[in-house]
Amino acid sequence: MIISCPRVCYALSEGITVPVKILLTMKNLYSYILLAFLLTLGLDASGQGCVAIRSFSGCAAGTAGSPILKPGDAMLSGNFRYFHSFRHFRGREEETHRIEEGTEVINDSYFMDLSFTYAFANRFYASLTVPFVYHERSSMYEHGGNSLGQRHKTYAKGLGDMRIAAGYWLFAEEKRPGTNMALALGLKLPTGEPGAEGKFYNAGPDGETVTRPVDQSIQPGDGGLGITVEMQGFHQLNERLILNGNFYYLINPREHNGVRRRDGADPYASPDQYAIRLGATYTSLFPGFDVYLGGRMECVPVNDLIGGSNAYRRPGYAISIEPGVSYVINNLLLNVSVPIAVERNRTQSYLDKQRERLTGQPRHGDAAFADYLINVGIAYRLNKKDKKMDVFNADH
Repeated sequence: MIISCPRVCYALSEGITVPVKILLTMKNLYSYILLAFLLTLGLDASGQGCVAIRSFSGCAAGTAGSPILKPGDAMLSGNFRYFHSFRHFRGREEETHRIEEGTEVINDSYFMDLSFTYAFANRFYASLTVPFVYHERSSMYEHGGNSLGQRHKTYAKGLGDMRIAAGYWLFAEEKRPGTNMALALGLKLPTGEPGAEGKFYNAGPDGETVTRPVDQSIQPGDGGLGITVEMQGFHQLNERLILNGNFYYLINPREHNGVRRRDGADPYASPDQYAIRLGATYTSLFPGFDVYLGGRMECVPVNDLIGGSNAYRRPGYAISIEPGVSYVINNLLLNVSVPIAVERNRTQSYLDKQRERLTGQPRHGDAAFADYLINVGIAYRLNKKDKKMDVFNADH
């Protein structure tokens, strides 16, 4: 799903990731289980538009060959995501006149997450995710107003907010061969720039060009030190079909990062965000190929779990149907998925509600969302002692 304004860039910009692979026989189940959480939800979490869900990704502790990395094994993975947000929503209602009048805000956002996962003990693993972002934002209202009719672009790029995490698979493989779940806790580090600046035309007191912070939705970072909670799991239904799911929640205790889009404006929030992904993977008759179908929800909530919410954010969520395909050969896994938005909702923010109470006048901001997200992932498993083996098709 995709939004185009602050940063939940609802495709949860931050992509959660893709298909788990299934075995043709129970004996070989682990040979066909794919990364369930290859790299994500751009929630800017990579989001999909103006709802600033910053791009986030996660890595599963294992892939085929065994969904659980053995002590000393490692995984290198990369995930690319792209979305084009332009459809404006206020609540669940699309404001179609924005496109008809040519005043829509357009975000083109690109994310590349590089991850390394290492198993340091039996069923225990640690991961590091390093994200890079590039954003282009096109609008009229930021450059002299819609009435002036001049459309210009602002840009932001660079390192995003890095994440480190440690996780644990709950069940021993020999005891629960077709079902398992992993829990992980981590930190989101404020390595991305929360106050990147750009040129705004016709925006000065006398209509001159000024330099100031770009919109929240395209800032590389949110300025907060966050706590991440992640879960991933799978359950085999039969020889060809497996259920899998992921959950990600970012707790951002910091209320805001102090960045203001202009003098006198409310500072940008460092918001919580979360993503949920549920689906099923089917092993095709073509060797190495699997197909996936699932659903996902990416959200920037109105209120944070910890800390205040009295700062500028565009809360909201996007629900998507996610088809995907994956291919494995030896230690290499490739996957592609395209979440397609079926529901988008720009919810009423804390500041909207506060000002509505003070003035007695209805107040509900809008946000731009994308129709779909393109997600491409690659993963390579490194076996202990550099021993070469076909981990995705090994017989266990």
